[in-house]
Amino acid sequence: MTMTRREAVIRALRHEECGILPYHMEFTSQEYEKIVRATGDPDFADKTGGFLCYTQYWGYPTERIPGSERFTDDFGVTWNRSGADKDIGVIDSPLIGDADISLYPEPFLNEARIREECEALLASRGDRFCFAGIGFSMFERMWSYTGMEDALVYMASEPAFTHALLDRILAFNLRVVDILNDYPFDAVYFGDDWGQQRGMIMGPKLWREYLKPRLAVLYARAKKNGKFVIQHSCGDIHEVFPDLVEIGLDCYQTVQPEIYDLASLKRDWGGKLAFWGAVSTQKDLPVRTPEELRRIIRETARIMRPGGGFILAPTHAVPQDVPPENVLAALDAFREEAYRDH
Repeated sequence: MTMTRREAVIRALRHEECGILPYHMEFTSQEYEKIVRATGDPDFADKTGGFLCYTQYWGYPTERIPGSERFTDDFGVTWNRSGADKDIGVIDSPLIGDADISLYPEPFLNEARIREECEALLASRGDRFCFAGIGFSMFERMWSYTGMEDALVYMASEPAFTHALLDRILAFNLRVVDILNDYPFDAVYFGDDWGQQRGMIMGPKLWREYLKPRLAVLYARAKKNGKFVIQHSCGDIHEVFPDLVEIGLDCYQTVQPEIYDLASLKRDWGGKLAFWGAVSTQKDLPVRTPEELRRIIRETARIMRPGGGFILAPTHAVPQDVPPENVLAALDAFREEAYRDH
């Protein structure tokens, strides 16, 4: 019997070799427009052959500001996409300007739309590994309310306020996870950037005080009915790998090879965490030749595939500075590595 893409991912997350290496590729909106122009194929994304499909709840737009690229979301935060980032943007101004929990705005939970997106995703999953999750799940949600600088100041100097704010964010997230758990997803995904190019934004001590105990609650709730848990964080978070294993994380995304030595990562953590990523959108995809990319991808797969526990992918959604010929070369290499043993 032919193995489905879903089965191959499950085997990878269980650290079992199965002869197939799962892969995934997604794009920023600006890059995808460029790929469609280059290929003449408006359905290019549907033909990549990737093994994953998922949806993230970020907070839907509730009000768009006419004549601008600004909108207000379910959390009351106004985002501005007039700059270089057309997919997320930057906050216009903090909603919470002081360490006063009474300033917390109760968000709107658009349950009907979440369910609509879950049902649409499941209807189109085919044989892929399918999951749903929450973007801006904890720390990022905090700084979207307060601004990044104040969030870090509050973590260092206003513990009572920080705990109170994160408790409210956790309570909201648990309501979302409960909705996701109504559906037969394979995993629940949490997006939350904690890392810089070197080390963690808030440091491991504050992460352990504020984020770890709440992540443990989220992971436990998400693992109902045998679901896997996937955590996204950009940057260098190696200091908390032991903590993430302890609280039940199954898969870490994204693995940036400009930050992590892949051989050491696989040696030290390959049996404890599954990894998703490892093809750099920073130092490789935008600047290498197509042949160089194929060589890098072959070497990445050689290091990371033994023993399972790996999903081959760009480290982030492919950004707008990647030439279309490099996207096509990377996809060819992904397909080759996926079925190398078949």
